[in-house]
Formats: sequence, structure tokens, C-alpha cells
Amino acid sequence: MENARVLVVGGHGKVALLLLPLLVGAGHQVSAVFRNPEHTPEIAGTGADPLVADVERLDVGELAELFGGHDAIVWSAGAGGGSPERTYAVDRDAAIRSMEAAALAGIRRYVMVSYFGSQIDHGIPEDSGFFPYAEAKAAADAHLERTDLDWTILGPSRLTLDPPTGRIETAGQGATAGSVSRADVAAVIARTLEEPATIRRTIRFNAGATAIADALGEDNLT
Repeated sequence: MENARVLVVGGHGKVALLLLPLLVGAGHQVSAVFRNPEHTPEIAGTGADPLVADVERLDVGELAELFGGHDAIVWSAGAGGGSPERTYAVDRDAAIRSMEAAALAGIRRYVMVSYFGSQIDHGIPEDSGFFPYAEAKAAADAHLERTDLDWTILGPSRLTLDPPTGRIETAGQGATAGSVSRADVAAVIARTLEEPATIRRTIRFNAGATAIADALGEDNLT
């Protein structure tokens, strides 16, 4: 996907702020959606077009209008460990509406930033503070898999603030949950948009020894 119009939802997140300049540098026209207007100068500084909107409160039609004119959606939004109610509202409900909105707006490519352990039978006990997030992400990911979108679900391990290495290991290579830097996650998202082999795949990964471009190739995604 060259010179694409990419919209990043959750544009002020730590991963997104690393992703935006990578996408701009790759020649894409990039828009970033975020809730707090005070973050506008920081977003603009990445080279992305700032779009202030609260996706938690927008319906499918309003989201489709927001998404219009783009070629790809990257969902990197989340409630950020807020209340269970807001976690379900953002990580599940708004995410699912965004998938429907992408289809309504005629956008095929959709990249979901999830986490390594996301699955319906995640095994997190109901009395855990992590349970709402695990439930919300599992539901959103499962819904995305049932759509006709050209989707990719990215499942990074525990996120760190370490410098980028440019190298990861996928579950297809035998990786189990560990950790990975946010900078490398941003690079994985950017590469995912360039690599057709990632379409309609769930890619779980952590830090590793394989160059990102190679790790996201067909041979390492089986």
C-alpha cells in the first residue's frame, strides 16, 4: 500500500505517536484521531493531520463520515485502564462500530492493535482488574475476523519503552508471550500496511531476532 491515506484512531497513544512519523516518512497521507484538543500541536508536529473526535460517542454513520476519504484504518485506541464501563465502551463497542463504519465508508484495509493473549477463552478470572479489557478485546477481535474487511490483528506482548531494535519474533516462529518495545510495535504496524501477506491474519509477536520485514513475510506467519 503505497502513498495511502491512513487514519490512526487513538492518535495520541504512546504507540501511535511513534507510528505517525513512520507513516508520514513512508510517504503516506496520515490523519490522527484523538479526543483532547490540547494534544493538537503535538500531533501536528508528527506531520499527521490532527482530527479531534471522541470515538466513544460517535455512532456508525458519524464514524463513517470521519473515516471517509481514507484507504486504511489503524485502530490503536483504548480506554487506557479506565473503568470497566468505559473499557467496554471503547475497546469493544466503539471498536466494533469502527469496523462497520469502515465498511460503510468503503475502506477495505483495517489494522487492529490488540495484545498477545487476546482470545475468547483468555482464562483471565472475572475478579481480575484485567478481565474487562480481556473480554472487550476478545469480542472486538472476534467481530473483526467475521467481517469482509482486509483485516490484520496485531498482538504484541507486554509493551516496554525500550529503544527500537527493528527485530521481532512471531508466534508462527514459536514465540510465546514476553515483551516488545512500543517503538518496534509502531514499526510492525507500518510494515503491516505494506505487506499483503498480513491480510486476514492474527499476528502475535514479541521481541526477537528476525528483521520485521522478514518476520511479517509469508513464511513466518504460518
